[in-house]
Amino acid sequence: MDLGLRGKKAFVTGGSAGLGLGIAQGLLREGAEVAVCGRDRDRLEAAVVSLRAEGHAHGVIADVTDAGALGRAVDASVAALGGLDLLVANAGGAAGGGLLDSTPDDWAHTFSLNVLHAAHAVRCAVPHMERQGGGAVLIIASITGWKPGPTSSYAAAKAAEIHLAATLAQELGPRGIRVNALSPGSVLFEGGGWERFGERHPERLAAFARDDFPAGRLVTLDEVRDVACFLLSGRASGVNGADVRVDGAQDHPSAGRFFP
Repeated sequence: MDLGLRGKKAFVTGGSAGLGLGIAQGLLREGAEVAVCGRDRDRLEAAVVSLRAEGHAHGVIADVTDAGALGRAVDASVAALGGLDLLVANAGGAAGGGLLDSTPDDWAHTFSLNVLHAAHAVRCAVPHMERQGGGAVLIIASITGWKPGPTSSYAAAKAAEIHLAATLAQELGPRGIRVNALSPGSVLFEGGGWERFGERHPERLAAFARDDFPAGRLVTLDEVRDVACFLLSGRASGVNGADVRVDGAQDHPSAGRFFP
């Protein structure tokens, strides 16, 4: 299926590794032009080299928790690509541990890294998308945003991202901009966290896959990437304000749940 993404201009936050890099690769393979941002210069440069093997790619150094830096990254990407049609707010993470092992600053940082960065990225992208006649936004949330799982600050932030997407879909729809959330489950890919977990705890990973996934395996990066590209494409023009779950019908969000 031709997704009609050829020539589209996309910006991906947290695009130097993991899901963000995978989604950027998928967009390039569909003919889009892509800019990615990241905090680590060496990792970003390596990512851009790999992305340029797929198509036209550009990298920008930015800490997405710095609103000014994020805004400048959006503008720099628009200048490099010649416009902006698509935004993937992928950057995320968590500080601290559970509620009793975290501080108010940990919670503030977790919300800034996830939901606040997504909101500011969309805010910065809207004028550029309007000049293109509209656009599509994808906020990368998590299974933890709708199924209780550790850590509580991360779960609350991801739940906020899901609701942010639904709310912005209503707010920005009249401007020709669609906004959706994508909630991956536990994704197994080379170099990823679940691969490292499996190297340390092979029996626990095998039990997790067997007991929590009907197919007996974790979700793959390709499966997340393909859905992301579809949701950003005109083929999904009727999908707006949704939270699309790519989790393989996963039961619990984590192999650890709320205990060690």
